[in-house]
Amino acid sequence: MSAFLRPRPVPDPDLRLVVFHHAGGSGSAYFPVSQGVPAEWDLLLPDLPGRGRRHREEPLRDIPAIVARLVEDLLDWADAPLALFGHSLGAVVAAETARALGALGVEPVWVGVSGRPAVAYRGPKASLPYDVSDDEMMRHLFALGGMPDRIHEVPEFRAQLLRLVRADLGALAAYAPTPDRPPLAVPLTAFGGTDDDWAPPAAIAAWAGETTGPFRRILFPGGHFHFLGAAFGSFTAALVAEIRATLRSTPRPTPGVVAAGAASPGLRSAP
Repeated sequence: MSAFLRPRPVPDPDLRLVVFHHAGGSGSAYFPVSQGVPAEWDLLLPDLPGRGRRHREEPLRDIPAIVARLVEDLLDWADAPLALFGHSLGAVVAAETARALGALGVEPVWVGVSGRPAVAYRGPKASLPYDVSDDEMMRHLFALGGMPDRIHEVPEFRAQLLRLVRADLGALAAYAPTPDRPPLAVPLTAFGGTDDDWAPPAAIAAWAGETTGPFRRILFPGGHFHFLGAAFGSFTAALVAEIRATLRSTPRPTPGVVAAGAASPGLRSAP
């Protein structure tokens, strides 16, 4: 079974847009993106192990392992230019997957990150603990937004969500890229919410140091999940506009498929 949800497969696309989900989430949460991407683009929504199409697999608790798995999956789809976007946990995954693909000669044409401070950001920022009680964890998750109102009515779903959230947050807590790892060399756009305590605007701006390519920061009204609901359409339009601007200003790369097996240079987990 494919690791990707493809809302409307495009056989010979001009571009493949890959959207990486947030902690505790799955690819299906970003299905609304499919309503706003151009007809000639293929949309890939990967599921990390433990959810969606990979619900029978054990969740991964290590960013390098997550990246290695996704790189292996994506190399089979590198016959068209790739654009990578991720929110929160997905922002880290998108950036590191882009770095790992580039090391294999499959450079994405664009990377988008959202709702996550850049590694170099040293200002005040909130953190979500993963080793607290279930009730406290749920309070933190509801404060972030994006949670089903009646999740407590389905104990099995609540238990599975907490299991995934703890695995994902543990991976983020151990994420410790080496300071000398090479920056990206592609256009990067960082998105954020003006009222997002978990990734304030200054933390979003710090992503500029993660690439030697062009950088743009785009802020939207709202908090961590500012794009959910009715705002999903305008957010997708902004995302598409950023990618289109990049495609207009850079030559179309020659797609290639390279053997898998390498992770991002300088990427490791903290002991």
